[in-house]
Amino acid sequence: MGHAATKIFFLSDFHLGAPNAEKSLAREKKIIRFLDQIKNEAHTIFILGDLFDFWFEYKKVVPKGYTRILGKLAELTDSGIRIHFFVGNHDMWMKDYFQKELNIQVYYEPTPFEFAGKKFLIGHGDGLGPGDKGYKFIKKIFRNPVSQWLFGVLPPYIGMGLADYFSRKSRAQTGSTDEVFLGEEKEWLIIYAKEILQEEHYDFFIFGHRHLPIDQPLPNNSRYINLGDWIKYFTYAVFDGNTITLQSHNEL
Repeated sequence: MGHAATKIFFLSDFHLGAPNAEKSLAREKKIIRFLDQIKNEAHTIFILGDLFDFWFEYKKVVPKGYTRILGKLAELTDSGIRIHFFVGNHDMWMKDYFQKELNIQVYYEPTPFEFAGKKFLIGHGDGLGPGDKGYKFIKKIFRNPVSQWLFGVLPPYIGMGLADYFSRKSRAQTGSTDEVFLGEEKEWLIIYAKEILQEEHYDFFIFGHRHLPIDQPLPNNSRYINLGDWIKYFTYAVFDGNTITLQSHNEL
């Protein structure tokens, strides 16, 4: 079944946990229905970050909830489908739970891949390109092992409460307005991709983070794809061995 399949799927930005348990659960079930639909044709699935609105692994505790999505991911990897997970800015405190429990490879930085002779640069997309200096600084602190240790020694109920507060705060600033395409001269990830292309050729740059589906041609026959999200757009990309299409999952 899974191993004979050839398609590669890319999706990102589920933000499970937000804005409340009820809406998150409905979204989680929708994502699971989609994963069930593609499991017979998927060879590999990339999840490009912000699967959770917040995630922190204590030594013996992981956040409550999400049993459906975690079980489904385990079922897919058990069936032979490869899953790659890129850590997003909302789940950057990922340690080894995904590798050990779910057999999912975890990445922290944009990473090159090659499929069917095509070269891909794949990442979540946060903190790349020019600008966003404040966020880059915060990311440095959050990714620091000492900060993670300090957070880890807090009792989980205090830590999770704090995290929940910060997560809501960041969304309050960014979640209330619709994302709009800024034009190719102002989109940080397009600027980033063009800079990379001057050094090395990639056929496809695939990122999440932006919450806006974008399919943008780049110089030298390259393309930048942003995966949108599973809050508003329910979009994903699929590579069939030759080309990539950005599609929307609309249920009847």
